[in-house]
Amino acid sequence: MTAISFEFFPPKTDEQREALEKSVRLLKTADPEYVSMTFGAGGSTLSHTVEAVRGLRADHGLDAAPHLSCMGGSRAEIRALLEDYLALGVGRIVALRGDLPSGMASVGDFRYASDLVAFIRSETGDHFHIEVACYPEVHPQANDAHADLAHFKRKIEAGANGAITQYFYNADGYFRFVDAIRALGVDVPVVPGIMPIANFSQLRRFSDLCGAEIPRWLAKRLSAFGDDATAIRDFSADVVADLCRRLIEGGAPGLHFYTLNRARPTLAILERLGQDNALSRHL
Repeated sequence: MTAISFEFFPPKTDEQREALEKSVRLLKTADPEYVSMTFGAGGSTLSHTVEAVRGLRADHGLDAAPHLSCMGGSRAEIRALLEDYLALGVGRIVALRGDLPSGMASVGDFRYASDLVAFIRSETGDHFHIEVACYPEVHPQANDAHADLAHFKRKIEAGANGAITQYFYNADGYFRFVDAIRALGVDVPVVPGIMPIANFSQLRRFSDLCGAEIPRWLAKRLSAFGDDATAIRDFSADVVADLCRRLIEGGAPGLHFYTLNRARPTLAILERLGQDNALSRHL
């Protein structure tokens, strides 16, 4: 069976809370293995992730995995968060380096995700299943692909159980990455991160920031639709469903959807996969 999981971000306004609740109600019908909640770094936003995780678990019965980030967090703050999650019964954490929030001068007590993973292990032993990030198309700040692979291996050696990739639209990049880490002796599951496409302008902004490549043919096709939101939505769902099919057929252990707190684009992809008789038994 191919496990699926969904990523959400913590709401800060009543409108965002309503949107999240609606999306969760719709997406949990897909029976995800777990859902993750992104990390609000710095100041009072730290509490938003805890509150959101508590709601997903208590109100929806979902296995909710909080993100933890190095950036802006002290050892004391991260230790307190770990205690909160232990008290909530959380069993899975997504540990990331993250980006320094705007206006913050300090990077916190941890420089790399491998340091954070090691700290979680030192504080809580083997209690948490820890997922980390990886970049099939190479981290945008890495010196080169070999250095990026070495950084990733250190995260696994520090105690991570598995990895979720940055999103991509070229399946070959994923398979080559998996082959490369296997050659280094890394045998943890690597789950592809899947980004549904609902808004091309937004996708371009995200991709510029995180270094994810939008293939030229895909960018040209999306641009050609102009402001036709329906055409973009249908075409994009077909393209991303095709990507998911290839990943599943190639042995990917799961699919992790970056929902952006919207259910419809992800559900459109899952519906297309569910209609495929050869794949439906895997979902």
